[in-house]
Amino acid sequence: MDEIWKRNEPDSPCVKVCVMHPKAGICIGCYRRNAEIAAWARMEREERLAIMAELPARAGLLKGVRKGGRKRV
Repeated sequence: MDEIWKRNEPDSPCVKVCVMHPKAGICIGCYRRNAEIAAWARMEREERLAIMAELPARAGLLKGVRKGGRKRV
């Protein structure tokens, strides 16, 4: 890989399960908010790292909700 194309930035946390949870307001795949997803490419490295540090805690907002978005009956 050419050195010119290497970038010193965190990878996107996207896992290609792009569904926004209507109540929690976060993506059920990566736990980012819509505005964070939209601005990701323009963010500085430090801002991305700060968001990524918050993501594990956001997973708890979806506790009890299946990835498909439907509750079990």
